[in-house]
Amino acid sequence: MSERHDDPESVKDGERRRSGLASLADEDFSVIDAIGGPRGVVESILPGVVFVVLFVATRDLRTTVMVSAAVAVLQVIARMLQRQSVLGALTGVMAVAICLVWAWFSHDARNYYLPGFLVNSFWIVVLGVSLIARVPGIGVLVEFVRKPVTDHLGDWLRAWRDDRPLLKAYMMVTGIWIAVFALRLGVQVPMYLTNHVGWLGTARLVMGVPMFAAAIWISWLVIATPLHRHRIAEERNS
Repeated sequence: MSERHDDPESVKDGERRRSGLASLADEDFSVIDAIGGPRGVVESILPGVVFVVLFVATRDLRTTVMVSAAVAVLQVIARMLQRQSVLGALTGVMAVAICLVWAWFSHDARNYYLPGFLVNSFWIVVLGVSLIARVPGIGVLVEFVRKPVTDHLGDWLRAWRDDRPLLKAYMMVTGIWIAVFALRLGVQVPMYLTNHVGWLGTARLVMGVPMFAAAIWISWLVIATPLHRHRIAEERNS
């Protein structure tokens, strides 16, 4: 739901591990796995670091865009040469490419960050509507990861929404993520409007992986107990 933390699965101790918000469905949760592992973190932030540092140093948008694009592509090539999964890296390249193209054609370095504003705004609206409907978006995500549904949607929804402690936890966590996205916009949009590219880039990095890691850890603390009890109840009723 924001910067790239979505390398679908990592391997640890011989087990396939989810990353991103999908990792909240794992009983054996790990913040490191959730943010994509050390390599995933580097791949997430490196193009952004290169962009802001190079532009602030040179004020040359053309060079900044070309070097940032090269860095993103090289990350994919490195994974291919090492015969590792490239899906997450490719997703990251696509996200970076959209930002770079936007900045290039607008001739404005600030617009590198504009797609991120749109993404954050989109999720505020989607999650906000889900809260109003009392079908919390984070709950839908976690439960779909746990038990994908293709039919009998009503039964699937009732199975977890009738668990009041679990529903309350999902509502709370969905509210947390709305706050995360709103805080990003509240801090970064004024910097965009006042053309402080350096500060904007720094804020984007600080409010990217570090904030994501903190938010997903808090989310896990909120849902861990009710979700564990829900699993036990499912096993008893199966």
